[in-house]
Amino acid sequence: MATLTIKNLPDEIYAALSQTAKRNRRSINSEAIVQLTQSNGAPRIDAKETIERLRRHRAKYPNLRLTEEDIYLAKNEGRP
Repeated sequence: MATLTIKNLPDEIYAALSQTAKRNRRSINSEAIVQLTQSNGAPRIDAKETIERLRRHRAKYPNLRLTEEDIYLAKNEGRP
């Protein structure tokens, strides 16, 4: 796997990348890889199709109701 060094990266770009990485719970390196992948021809997610797929899935479980606590626990399971 290749290594990439970026020289003269503007501070504001680094700060934005750092904030996005933190929000996505990734390292700055991982976030840079994700963003480079997305900007270089990786297939885009069709938001309308994704929402429709989620609605169809949700319809299969009409009595399932998740609380904020359920979601918080699932997101943080196994994290320090």
